[in-house]
Amino acid sequence: MTDFDSSCSGCSGRREFLRTALTGAASIAALSALGPVNAIAALAPRAPGGSVRYALPAADGVSIDSANEVILCRTNGEVFAFALSCPHQNTALKTMPKNAGFQCPRHKSKYLPNGTFVSGRATRNMDRLQISRESAQIIVDPDVAFESDVDPAKWAAALVKV
Repeated sequence: MTDFDSSCSGCSGRREFLRTALTGAASIAALSALGPVNAIAALAPRAPGGSVRYALPAADGVSIDSANEVILCRTNGEVFAFALSCPHQNTALKTMPKNAGFQCPRHKSKYLPNGTFVSGRATRNMDRLQISRESAQIIVDPDVAFESDVDPAKWAAALVKV
């Protein structure tokens, strides 16, 4: 058996290697357990200050448009458009497994699929964006957000029935 050369300051040991490898494998396994989360793109480029068009989601699930900072969520016969950032400190929200809703990775605030606040440091629901339907398209204006504590009626109405 050879002795470990402790003079190698840039070398990591076997335990560190195994810890890194196992953490990576666990991360991949956790990501594969997520429900249907899709990256989407707008049907046409967004004009500055304009709205964005998406195909009407065919089934329940979550789609994220990072370029326009929009989350599109279809659940229980309703489609919602949310701002991608958490209302607490503007961190990008993540989806929870099995369409259980959303979570802020920074302070662990949790939200239902309809954007209702459940727990964590946030003090209000997710911001809903102005949304409408035109035939088989969903139209979202990322510049018009409704905060549940500022305008509860508009926040509650910001959805499309399907």
